[in-house]
Amino acid sequence: MSRFLSGAICALFICSISGNAMAAYNGAAGKTVYDANCGTCHNTGMMGAPKLGDKTGWAPRIATGVPALVAHSVNGYTGKKGMMPAKGGNPKLTATQVGDAVQYMVDKSK
Repeated sequence: MSRFLSGAICALFICSISGNAMAAYNGAAGKTVYDANCGTCHNTGMMGAPKLGDKTGWAPRIATGVPALVAHSVNGYTGKKGMMPAKGGNPKLTATQVGDAVQYMVDKSK
């Protein structure tokens, strides 16, 4: 009985982790955040930012997954081709707002 209970608890734990890691973001809501905060760099390619709609530039980034892109966008990231300041340089943005903006860019760049 204890093995069954332990297995059930482990399964629930794993499901809860994967559920949180796969948070859904709202690309439609992200357009407003993008227009106000992200477009300055992602419309022009400033600081190595992949341009919105550039399928070639976005493909390797999209392949890493939205959760990784959101983490880089929230926390900041320096890569081979440029850098991303934390929250695009706007500390007032929430992680959800940043995730929504990332989802908007991914949707427009597939």
